[in-house]
Amino acid sequence: MDRDARAALDALIQERREDYASLSRMLGRNPAYIQQFIKRGVPKKLDEEDRSKLARYFGVSETLLGGRDAAADDLIAVPVLDVQASAGAGAFAESERAKARMRFDPSWLRGLTLDPRQLSVIQVTGDSMHPTLNDGDDILVDRGDRRLRDGIYVLRMDGALNVKRLLLEPGRRVTVRSDNPAYPSWPSLERSALDVIGRVVWAGRRLV
Repeated sequence: MDRDARAALDALIQERREDYASLSRMLGRNPAYIQQFIKRGVPKKLDEEDRSKLARYFGVSETLLGGRDAAADDLIAVPVLDVQASAGAGAFAESERAKARMRFDPSWLRGLTLDPRQLSVIQVTGDSMHPTLNDGDDILVDRGDRRLRDGIYVLRMDGALNVKRLLLEPGRRVTVRSDNPAYPSWPSLERSALDVIGRVVWAGRRLV
């Protein structure tokens, strides 16, 4: 981040045909201040007041110069777990390693009555749920919602994680369905036989 801020500041200086010494004096610093920051990384980050002055002078956001992104701080970071659903064995628990974080608007989560502590993102593999879900899609899983109703869930089946559609039947039975008709479905299963990990509440995909 500090390296990015130094590069961004240097690019602004070159673009506007400014010079290091003049900017340093504008900040009330010694003439070598800006040059040392950009070329040597000293100081490691700009003083908050200096960063604010430079951002106003160049007409850019402070985040470009290493400032904190207050908007990003307000978002909820949900772990992207290093597991996949539809193929691949493994656990799905708090102990799973998060390979990244995906941020969500807290008001959006509240609108869906979701508890951020119970959410995880995992990746779909395979096309058994096509066209609803495709290979490589990211899905947001609410581990706190295991109350069965019609919808898409992550299940543990034969030791592997699978994402499937559940359709409730009379008499406390349920159909586990693949949306892709080329794949099998399992009708009239006892609900108690299902190992439900959580309900899928959102999906995202790359458009490439």
